Amino acid sequence: MKNEMPKLPYPNNGLEPVISAETLTYHYGKHLQTYVTNLTNLTAGTAYEQKEVEDIVATAPDGAIFNNAGQVLNHTLYFLQFTTPHQAQAPEGRLAELIYRDFGSLDNLKEQMEKAAIGLFGSGWAWLSLSKEGTLQITQESNAGNPLRRGDTPLLCIDVWEHAYYIDYRNRRADHVKRLWDIINWQAVGNRL
Repeated sequence: MKNEMPKLPYPNNGLEPVISAETLTYHYGKHLQTYVTNLTNLTAGTAYEQKEVEDIVATAPDGAIFNNAGQVLNHTLYFLQFTTPHQAQAPEGRLAELIYRDFGSLDNLKEQMEKAAIGLFGSGWAWLSLSKEGTLQITQESNAGNPLRRGDTPLLCIDVWEHAYYIDYRNRRADHVKRLWDIINWQAVGNRL
């Protein structure tokens, strides 16, 4: 993916009541835009300038370039995994097979993802990813962390930085996390396999 703002597949109010238009305006329009701008400025004239964001995340040393590239990638995957609440559906095909093989049920996957997201101390992400060995796994990543850093394929994420939910849920992180299932676009997640 290029270092640019992704085009959202829904309008600013399209995720309500789970995520408000106000939150989306700030989170997508301001936070993500800042990471995109910062990464452009930080990579200008460097070996990273023409690289895809995934390549930067996988290879950049810890520091400002990695942090901004990680947040561009993480937020892009985050925003593109959603759909309007009335269009949400269940996992299908290979994704469904992997979920049932590795977690036993979609409910077990949701429970473990919620636990990882709610239990993450501080800011960061809970991830569902496909390991290099071909199994689904759930991890907690601090700050700009991404499973790609270990060579795994990121599939689905829950952002637990406060700016992702504070306008709508205040300090009720758990309420926010549980509501996200209403807007997951499982087809988009499955297409990442």
